[in-house]
Amino acid sequence: MALTIYHNPRCSKSRKTLQLINDAGIEPVISLYLKSPLDGAQIMRLAEQLGEPVVALLRQGETEFKQANDLPDLDDDVALADWLSAHPIVLQRPIVVDEDSGRAVVGRPPENVLELLG
Repeated sequence: MALTIYHNPRCSKSRKTLQLINDAGIEPVISLYLKSPLDGAQIMRLAEQLGEPVVALLRQGETEFKQANDLPDLDDDVALADWLSAHPIVLQRPIVVDEDSGRAVVGRPPENVLELLG
């Protein structure tokens, strides 16, 4: 099984999700999305894999979201994905993708990853 985790090591949910993956004997690809932000197309693909609109990938409680002066219409997936690319701290975390099936889950709670581990 090939998994990718979009990981923030400072986030307890992200660390717990990674631990669950490792405990299952899987060594995922770890994408440190704050250091190497995803582009708009990659964010659109994540939303598609999650079966959600891009707005569902936003952490709306984040200060950067609340104070944003440049936030596009929340119904405009393309513009919102580009905005999220420029503001990666607002991206839901962690997101885990099963590269074989193309399915993804948000690890909130971390146990959501068990859906992919089967």
